[in-house]
Amino acid sequence: MLDNETIREIEKLVSIEPRSINEIALHLKKNWRTVDRYLKQIEEETGLIRTKTFRGGTRGALKVAFLNSPEKISSTKFQEELEKQILTLRKKGDVSAFEIYEHVSDNKKHAIIENQISNKSPNVKELIEILQNTKKELRLFSGNLSWINLEYKGILLSDVFEELLKKDIRVKILCRVDMDGIENINKVLSSNYKYGKELIEIRHKEHSLRGFIIDDKIIRLKEVKEPTGKIKELDKKKFIFYTIKDKSWTEWLSKIFNKMFNTSVGSEKRLIELNKLLK
Repeated sequence: MLDNETIREIEKLVSIEPRSINEIALHLKKNWRTVDRYLKQIEEETGLIRTKTFRGGTRGALKVAFLNSPEKISSTKFQEELEKQILTLRKKGDVSAFEIYEHVSDNKKHAIIENQISNKSPNVKELIEILQNTKKELRLFSGNLSWINLEYKGILLSDVFEELLKKDIRVKILCRVDMDGIENINKVLSSNYKYGKELIEIRHKEHSLRGFIIDDKIIRLKEVKEPTGKIKELDKKKFIFYTIKDKSWTEWLSKIFNKMFNTSVGSEKRLIELNKLLK
């Protein structure tokens, strides 16, 4: 069975230089057919690795795997500018989720606006329903993983999250691995140990977006609008939740996430050093 630890080992190996199936098989101590199946699964489900066959159809055919780092993600000037902002800006809210939402057709999007988030919030109910329907992979743009503590009428989001792990759904998270969120990070990672599965991977990255990408099919983004104190402008805090079901925009944001994830720092060493400080 292909697990997160094996995926990371393959990614690490091919990130140094392209590798043949036989080289990967030798490194993993697996047969080449198993490795070929692994590579196809990673390529189809995450897009982080690509393969190419040289001299196909001959006895000397050679299949090579390499890290997929697409040079061009965006197809329009607007997307290029927005991509640049997402990749470089670090403060929450520096990139407005509405700038994605406004370009999606009405029949492929909707939004919920709330003045506060509670255990009766329609947005939490909707989020739980979306997460429960995840089939393969969940990607998260987060700050300090505070979402894990949400609930709706007694249904804990942390319990919903654990149900995903029971179904072997992979979870990749970009967030700040720092002292502010260490309790939430430890809480999330503890599920790996609880179920004996390396399905959750967290990497340290400060970024401006907050939201979920579900199976490369749905984007769920959050935006917070603070009151300005100015006359005839926003006088109350607003929480806006955008749900987008547009294939082209979902694939675009997934590629940006992958690019950020591949170049971010793993949480392991940072957590070790942080835990030393807290002793």
